[in-house]
Amino acid sequence: MAPDHGTSGRIDRRTLLIGGGVGAGLLVAWAAWPRTYLPNLTAAEGETLFGAWIKIGTDGHVTVAVPQLEEGQGVYTALPQIVADELGADWKLVGVEPAPLNPLYANPLAAETLFEAAFARVPHSLRRSYATRNTLMLTGGSTSIRSFEDQLRQAGAAARVLLQKAAAARWNADWQTLTTSRGFVVNGSQKLGFGELAADAAGESLPDPLPLRAGEDRLTGRAVPRLDAPAKVDGTALFAADIRLPDMLHASIRMGPTGDTALLKLDRAAADQIPGMRAVVTTDDWVAAVADHWWAADRALDAMRPRFRTPARVVNSDTIDDALSGALNGDGTRLASTGDLAADFRGARLITADYRVGLALHATLEPMTCTAQWKDGRLSLWLPTQAPALARAAAAHEISVDENVATVHPTLAGGSFGAKLEVQIARQAARLARHLERPVQLTWPRGEDFRHDRYRPAVAGRMAAKLDQANRLTGWLAKVAAPETSRELSQRLLGEQPLAAASLKLHSGDPAAVAGAVPPYAIPNLAVDHHSADIGVPTGYWRSGAHSYTCFFTESFVDELAHVAQQEAVSFRMAMLGQQPRLARCLQMAAQLGGWQGGQPGSAQGIACHAFRGSYIAVLAEAHLTSERRVKVDRIVAAVDCGRVINPDLVTQQIEGGLLFGLAAAIGASTGFSENVADVRDMSELRLPTLADAPEITVEIVPSAEDPGGVSELAVAPVAPAIANALQAATGIRFRRLPLLSDLE
Repeated sequence: MAPDHGTSGRIDRRTLLIGGGVGAGLLVAWAAWPRTYLPNLTAAEGETLFGAWIKIGTDGHVTVAVPQLEEGQGVYTALPQIVADELGADWKLVGVEPAPLNPLYANPLAAETLFEAAFARVPHSLRRSYATRNTLMLTGGSTSIRSFEDQLRQAGAAARVLLQKAAAARWNADWQTLTTSRGFVVNGSQKLGFGELAADAAGESLPDPLPLRAGEDRLTGRAVPRLDAPAKVDGTALFAADIRLPDMLHASIRMGPTGDTALLKLDRAAADQIPGMRAVVTTDDWVAAVADHWWAADRALDAMRPRFRTPARVVNSDTIDDALSGALNGDGTRLASTGDLAADFRGARLITADYRVGLALHATLEPMTCTAQWKDGRLSLWLPTQAPALARAAAAHEISVDENVATVHPTLAGGSFGAKLEVQIARQAARLARHLERPVQLTWPRGEDFRHDRYRPAVAGRMAAKLDQANRLTGWLAKVAAPETSRELSQRLLGEQPLAAASLKLHSGDPAAVAGAVPPYAIPNLAVDHHSADIGVPTGYWRSGAHSYTCFFTESFVDELAHVAQQEAVSFRMAMLGQQPRLARCLQMAAQLGGWQGGQPGSAQGIACHAFRGSYIAVLAEAHLTSERRVKVDRIVAAVDCGRVINPDLVTQQIEGGLLFGLAAAIGASTGFSENVADVRDMSELRLPTLADAPEITVEIVPSAEDPGGVSELAVAPVAPAIANALQAATGIRFRRLPLLSDLE
């Protein structure tokens, strides 16, 4: 496709096939695996390949292969920006396309983060090798920049050097004296465009070491326009629901309640009365209606009134609470400790507090959607997925075919927050397509999306601390009762892979369940215990993971301790941050920007801070209760140190989005359970913040030369405690449950 010179950037809309025989799984003969992998990026006519990451066309356009799912976080801009910066490209001629499935694009850091329970006790080098050999191209855990910056910078530098060498050969010059700028190789007043040089450049050789680009004409640190924005604005961007294939049918689905259930009966004759109905497909635990359009399919399901067997284990909100209480009162596993906490606590008067958080929904704007086609012995899938190799493997396994005959075509995602790591819909769509031998687009109704979410778990925390005679914090104990979510996720997605399965079998516990529970403060005596809880509800990865609740426990309790010590909350924290200068700076900056009044009664101000994935943040919130007993957040101020910034606009967008996401989880976005079914069925029941009542938001990025840290999840965790602390200042009441006020309803 020719570059669009009339826009600030472009998405190459050609469909690239993701598939082939690469990364079929962990072989028993581990040593037989290749140690190097060849690129399988394909070039169109007039394009020249530069390794696994870059293509340059004769017209000068530069296309960057991106292995991460674009779900709104901006990877389709940030990753190409790194390449373009090192290459010296013209941003208006830079495009992006999804990378093909290949071990070269694996994300070991995301694998270690998302599947911590499976990999925690596996040697680090083996973890990385495992992720690569199994083609774990994963999006999640705020890892995109941290994982791929160096590879992309090296790729950009390599292509630039090759172009310089090709130009030097034409000018009979020393390539090292040449520079690149805005799509040209420059030698004084002479210029040659990248497109003119690309074919010759591919035949040149690379020096060792590879020099990085110098000079001031750089894109890193600049707010360049997003490459995905034009297509999203003009409607040409392809999401899962936009896929249309010849002879395609549409399907809706009903699944049984949570637990050991089975489909008992349905009224097929009623479905036949719906115009446009084509087929009904059943399995042991779900029924799908297939029609000419989705509305007919969903109406047919309503008409059939499917009935499922009631699970033997009844799950409701009370049983979930009881399971957490039972776990908290039982034995735990100590996962972190410092000093001698037992000696410090012995005979001391302790300050204690119990906290709870409810089940949180992903609640993405885009419900689960996948299009599948079985044709000529090959399976094709179109879906937004954070784990394309795992989706491919799951779909192939569902219909008993080899992965090598399955192809994944990635689409843009309308949000995910961890939901699109799951592969269940790929299994279902594949079965429908194989059964009907026609393309089928399966979309979960919103109610099913909520009823069969893989929730952020309900969790309980019991905190205890000791203040000495000078009101200094000397002892800290955090007990966290939580499901082993990372273990669940690992078993669900990696359970058939030998190394992961063996690790999960040999080792118990889930350190990810208490991630973030160790405070960033200097506390001489400290311990964190995990109390494994079986709540009877499937759980999965949710934006920021365990930090979403451990930070709530920690920063709320620190605020309570400051009140007991009769100290101002910022000063109380600052006294313990001598070894955390970056976090201390964020805390001071947020307080200054927000006009911190000391958290005095009636000030309606609260503050919280957190260190997460190599980044640091402090959040000041102003909130009050309305006359209708609703939480109203008036203002949020955030100070962020995320290291070296690639694109400040993307950072600001992600922090703002994270703040609103955390706000939504603080006041809603949760569900109770009744008779094994989620109570919430529709977006309107989630009490999400709207544009009309969203707070004023200020984000300040702290300049830093440190390596980039994670951003997309950073702001989620500290929002809830900041709001809870603000409500304490506004009302004099300490709220220890999320969603806030849920214990009063």
